[in-house]
Amino acid sequence: MTGTTMIDLGPQTRIVAELAEGVTDGQLAAPTPCPDYAVHHLLAHVAGLSVAFRDAARKNLGVTTDHRPGATLPELGPYWRQELPKALDALAEAWRDPAAWSGMTRAGGVDLPGEVAAAVVADELVVHGWDLARAAGLEYTPDPAALAAAHGFLAMAAQGDRGPFGPLVPVPEEAPLLDRTVGLSGRDPGWRP
Repeated sequence: MTGTTMIDLGPQTRIVAELAEGVTDGQLAAPTPCPDYAVHHLLAHVAGLSVAFRDAARKNLGVTTDHRPGATLPELGPYWRQELPKALDALAEAWRDPAAWSGMTRAGGVDLPGEVAAAVVADELVVHGWDLARAAGLEYTPDPAALAAAHGFLAMAAQGDRGPFGPLVPVPEEAPLLDRTVGLSGRDPGWRP
């Protein structure tokens, strides 16, 4: 993955924050394309990964960067509507530092090069943005640079018929890039609640 071009994650974090703002309290228990996650779990996961990848960018390794996702279902705090946008802003700001993209870091308990961590967080933001939009019935157009980085990461990480998050879902090559990215993430682009 060497040679990854630095991108500004700010446009994608703003899109995710706007999606979260569009979620009603009545939708928090709704299912999502993420197995075992209701909308409130998905929002809590996005909040947690925002903090973890912010710290990974800063090379501030510790509890937040060592926590393995999926170990427990994430729980949404009572002030998430105020805290999530701030966490997303801090995430984007941390990755604007060129030092974040170099050297080694850690996220999810895994040591990885900074530029790979950046591609992983772009993937997380793009795919979970899609998850949230689908679950809440919201319109979604990801940031093109983040979408390209997410697709590149997932395509590179795929081995045979498996991607980093499970079996690939076949999607026609002529399908939109978002659909192909979602398929590489192990999700069906046609998923509806």
